[in-house]
Amino acid sequence: MSRTRTAMLAAMALVAGASGTALAVVPSDTGIAAVPCTVDYKVQNQWDTGFTAAVTVTNNGAAKSSWAVKWSYAGNQKVTNFWNSKISQSGAAVTAANETYNGTLGTGGSVSFGFQGTYSGSNAIPATFTLDGVTCNVDGGGGPTDPGPTDPGTPGSRVDNPYAGAKVYVNPEWSANAAAEPGGSRISNQPTGVWLDRIAAINGTGGKMGLRAHLDEALRQKGSGEMVVQLVIYDLPGRDCAALASNGELGPTEIDKYKTQYIDPIKAILADSKYASLRIVTTVEIDSLPNLVTNTGSRVTATPQCDVMKANGNYQKGIGYALNKLGDVPNVYNYIDAGHHGWIGWDDNFAPTAALMKEAATTEGATVNDVHGFITNTANYSALKENNFTINDSVAGKSVRESKWVDWNRYVDELSFAQAFRSQLVSAGFNSGIGMLIDTSRNGWGGSARPTGPGATTSVDTYVDGGRYDRRYNTGNWCNQAGAGLGERPKASPAPGIDAYVWMKPPGESDGSSSAIPNDEGKGFDRMCDPTYTGNPRNNNNMSGALPNAPLSGKWFSAQFQQLMQNAYPPLS
Repeated sequence: MSRTRTAMLAAMALVAGASGTALAVVPSDTGIAAVPCTVDYKVQNQWDTGFTAAVTVTNNGAAKSSWAVKWSYAGNQKVTNFWNSKISQSGAAVTAANETYNGTLGTGGSVSFGFQGTYSGSNAIPATFTLDGVTCNVDGGGGPTDPGPTDPGTPGSRVDNPYAGAKVYVNPEWSANAAAEPGGSRISNQPTGVWLDRIAAINGTGGKMGLRAHLDEALRQKGSGEMVVQLVIYDLPGRDCAALASNGELGPTEIDKYKTQYIDPIKAILADSKYASLRIVTTVEIDSLPNLVTNTGSRVTATPQCDVMKANGNYQKGIGYALNKLGDVPNVYNYIDAGHHGWIGWDDNFAPTAALMKEAATTEGATVNDVHGFITNTANYSALKENNFTINDSVAGKSVRESKWVDWNRYVDELSFAQAFRSQLVSAGFNSGIGMLIDTSRNGWGGSARPTGPGATTSVDTYVDGGRYDRRYNTGNWCNQAGAGLGERPKASPAPGIDAYVWMKPPGESDGSSSAIPNDEGKGFDRMCDPTYTGNPRNNNNMSGALPNAPLSGKWFSAQFQQLMQNAYPPLS
């Protein structure tokens, strides 16, 4: 059973939610005629004097070759910037008309646009919308339909952004490790992801809490408010085929074991009515699907293991099965891992990765309605925002894209990539309401080495290298990076299209061991975690940049934790 994120059905009315979102409500099917059009108006981000909003219009009448949506504000809101439509305003009256490229609006078709505005006092949602003069969200354009009993804030029903208005679970095991470090109490109350990285983790192993124990603790922390619990689903067959440090326990062909011994038990626990009041966010299988695009076939970065996984299809099957089963639980929000800009940001990776994700999300009984959004930069280090240069800059007759650091990538930081990739995913067939998460746990790049302005304009390389916050040798470096710092603290709705900044990777937990360490977890030794390693085609044969003396992935790494605090940006107080 799949559920849509915002139920844009033929017959619906709108009510204004307390969060500043116009929420769709489906009336009873007792002979009510279909409304001629619906308008879903969402305030995505709001601050003291401004806001951004997203509007989705659905036409249930005759097909159109052009359109105009109108509304009036009750307050002093003013539209200052807009995209995907042409917006004009006269007093309180606003008109949003189509652009040349999105004028066609078929029967049952939808179109989305957005804008930024200012306000003072209240920012109430408009009461009435029209499409080409016809009133939307009401039966036949006349009186409003009965909104019915649905309440988007009741336990077990999905909301547009699970992080909005909610606390986020603090893992007591990570919190204790952080608090035990000198200075660690400054961040030990931050929420982090709970990693279910092997079958034994479901019930707990080695004295660690199992899934039920975490959910019970989340109920205790919840109190009377809303609570998000962040889980990392991470045990695919042939897991992370391009990095030995994060290999898993299941072989390439053990898809049935993944389904019956891993996903099914997790689904059974999450579906327990005891936990229906929690908002459960799942990060679904990091470091998997992008590998099938970038590390297979004739590419110099290809690995035999990734070729095997591409041939057998078990990444797609596993992810589709997980989305389908976990998506059946009404308070679960699935976010698929989408790599990061230093992996997917090139032209030949960008659209193919989105298409592959659509393929995975429509296999094994899953549909795009089982996908609430995507997460980027999970357990990675890509800077959130590079302020000292842009992809459009040119120096000494060369584009920034020609610099050795950018290397023809289309993106220079994670925020611009996540917002653009969201649009690509919608174009690939995902719902227009999907949201993005960005893992900011280790991408702060502060401290004394943080540049205060652009680099010298001697060459495009001096300009980029002198100004970039990200101090890695190469964006392909991913293991225990020297110089990294804590990034933005977790927060909801920080930017348009972004549901939250999160710490999905718990700071202080290793990416992989610096040398081979025997273990029973299936974790190998990857030279990218060896500080003496001189690289491979996946990092353009640069030094690994890894810290020395690291333990196995997932184990506590005190030296890294101290470095992350020292180089935090924003700095710790």
